[in-house]
Amino acid sequence: MIGSVSEQIEMSVPASQAWEVYSSLMLAKIIEEKLRNLADRLEIEGDGGVGTLIKIIFPPGAFGFNSYTEKFTKIDHEKRVKETEVVEGGYLDLGFDLFRVRFEVIEKEDDSPPSCIIRSTIEYEIKEEFAANASFVNIQTLVEVMQAVADFFIAENNK
Repeated sequence: MIGSVSEQIEMSVPASQAWEVYSSLMLAKIIEEKLRNLADRLEIEGDGGVGTLIKIIFPPGAFGFNSYTEKFTKIDHEKRVKETEVVEGGYLDLGFDLFRVRFEVIEKEDDSPPSCIIRSTIEYEIKEEFAANASFVNIQTLVEVMQAVADFFIAENNK
């Protein structure tokens, strides 16, 4: 079984500024600082480039599993696209063959003041015998991440 879910929000910052966060480990720092309900802690191996591993440890009972490790598999600075895939634990333990998260930063043309659209997409493949576990796929978590980044920029702009 193959599926995907997607959501987007608009941010009142230039796409280049938003991409600085989404393309780097700054995103992980914002998640760790602002979204304690989503992640107890993050363990990072790497410099934030392709190949970086992040182990996400969740609050007890938050997602039906304790943790998973994701790997940065694509960072395209020209198209402003970043992808991660779960490589250990979590969704893979629930019968998923693939669990990929994609962030896209899309520049809004002729916008004054500058703004951009952030689109988050989850793509997954799950074994048929575990199809009921597809209900664990929830885009709301990524909406909270996108909102935390938007709030970060609002706070930065109000300094």
